[in-house]
Amino acid sequence: MEVNKADIKLVIGLGNPGEEYENTCHNSGALFVGYLAKNSGLKWQTAKNFQYAKFGGKIIARANVFMNESGKAVAEATKYFSSKGGKIKPDQILIAHDDSDIELGKYKLQFNRSSAGHKGVGSIIKALKTQKFWRLRIGIGTLKTGLLAKLRGRKKAGDLVLKKISNEDRKKLNDVFEKTSKEVFTKP
Repeated sequence: MEVNKADIKLVIGLGNPGEEYENTCHNSGALFVGYLAKNSGLKWQTAKNFQYAKFGGKIIARANVFMNESGKAVAEATKYFSSKGGKIKPDQILIAHDDSDIELGKYKLQFNRSSAGHKGVGSIIKALKTQKFWRLRIGIGTLKTGLLAKLRGRKKAGDLVLKKISNEDRKKLNDVFEKTSKEVFTKP
């Protein structure tokens, strides 16, 4: 079976709800879809565990549950939109999330990958019963905070992901959001 990013129908950004987490690295996925909505003047509609809007022929959503429970929101969104006309299959879903193993200002768009220890992605794999979905891994790491540094015990993942985003880092994230939005939403 061949998968094509042009077939993506549902883009879900992960993060933690609440003001205290609003501008943290862990919310990079939610910030990505927020960036899309804000720059397009979209208004969010609310469902039980997520918010959503139509964007570029796709549905964008952001989970309104804590990161480790992301599977609940993704499963609910998939069921909700499948009931509205046309089944959404896992290979038509893109999950946008933070990744401390990728340098800030970089990203990876990948399909059919393990959670690599990301608890939100692990929750989604469990809920969907597959890892065959797209992932937009948004870099939040540095040479001091990436995988090698964690292995050396210099930085705990929790310390990094709950760090507030500086203005300088926000510019780097916005550059990533601009590049990835073109890659995901532009037809080949």
